[in-house]
Amino acid sequence: MKRRVVITGMGAVTPTGNSVKEFWESVRAGRCGVSPITRFDASGYKCGLAAEVKNFDPKERMDAKSARRMGLFSQYAVAAAGEALRDSGINMEKEDPYRVGVIVGSGIGSLHRVEMEYSAILEKGPGKVHPLMVPIMIANMASGNIAIQFGCKGKCTSVVTACATGTHSIGDAYRAIQWGDADVMLAGGTESAVCPTAIAGFSALTALTDSTDPARASIPFDKERKGFVLGEGAGVVVLEELEHAKRRDAHILAEVAGYGATCDAYHITSPAPDGSGSAKAMTLAMKEAGIGPEELDYINAHGTGTRYNDLFETRAIKLALGERAYRIPVNSTKSMVGHLLGAAGAVELITCVKEIQEGFIHQTIGTVSTDEECELDYVIGKPVEKNIDYAMSNSLGFGGHNASLLIRSYGRE
Repeated sequence: MKRRVVITGMGAVTPTGNSVKEFWESVRAGRCGVSPITRFDASGYKCGLAAEVKNFDPKERMDAKSARRMGLFSQYAVAAAGEALRDSGINMEKEDPYRVGVIVGSGIGSLHRVEMEYSAILEKGPGKVHPLMVPIMIANMASGNIAIQFGCKGKCTSVVTACATGTHSIGDAYRAIQWGDADVMLAGGTESAVCPTAIAGFSALTALTDSTDPARASIPFDKERKGFVLGEGAGVVVLEELEHAKRRDAHILAEVAGYGATCDAYHITSPAPDGSGSAKAMTLAMKEAGIGPEELDYINAHGTGTRYNDLFETRAIKLALGERAYRIPVNSTKSMVGHLLGAAGAVELITCVKEIQEGFIHQTIGTVSTDEECELDYVIGKPVEKNIDYAMSNSLGFGGHNASLLIRSYGRE
């Protein structure tokens, strides 16, 4: 029998707050984390806005020596994981470390470090490359550094599925606990790619907005949407086998009820136009949870603000839910924090948990009016107060990756 899996801790580093508490307060207030890029001079770039993490000091979240051996994406991940562990109340000294694992992915790793070291090669020669360049740069080191910092000796892997990374990481960790590979998993995603190469590269794809107004830059489903805003940060959740959580009298935040993962097998950047791949991921998650569309209360959409993603995701929701699609709130957290790439799905799942707890569905800020085919309820104008039993979070990644996680309020049988 598959074991039940619950969420007992959460941690976040985001453009609108460097803890879950700060982030959630910003979400409730509808604050926007988009602003002009400060990491480098972006005056010659097509896109001059990003959703950067602000006031993050790694020395406040880990020892200075460890921080120097990490890329920023790993620092964010370790900080979020530490918060999640504290929130869960887990005492690692009382746990079998081989039953505690980590799956935290990054879509890119440290592109910034690649830029730095390549510049060093050009300016000073190959002998001037930092000796820890590779372990600082590679994407799997988010999981590795978390495991080292907190003594997690169980299954430790790293998912890389572009913008679906965070959701797949949590889904795979959920499966690991379901089938007995672990009792506790730290899972999520992290990213720190606000750098010249990323901004230039995504701009060349015409994926980034060229808006100069932060309030009208990340506007998912809006008829004037022009592309996404690059964000950064990390989200990590503690997943735990239900009986393990009950034995230690844990505070259970929500239960993971279903997970669906598919591939469009269509195009390297575009989702399938009919939405069939994403729709299948949603229906698989609902099937595992044992519910139909009428029981689903809310969807946190991938909702990037790009022309085709929002349209095709809308089609996917309609395909998966039928008439129910027109009667369910669908919002996008990216309207506030931009697109966190590999961290997006994890931060958005944290949003879903908080919304279940408080019966509050946040507004898709910045979005004013939608086009003809984007005609669902995108929570425009004001937030919604609503009791939520079942919430779904969707993610789509370059390469055709689709992932849907379905969570429910704990105690519903």
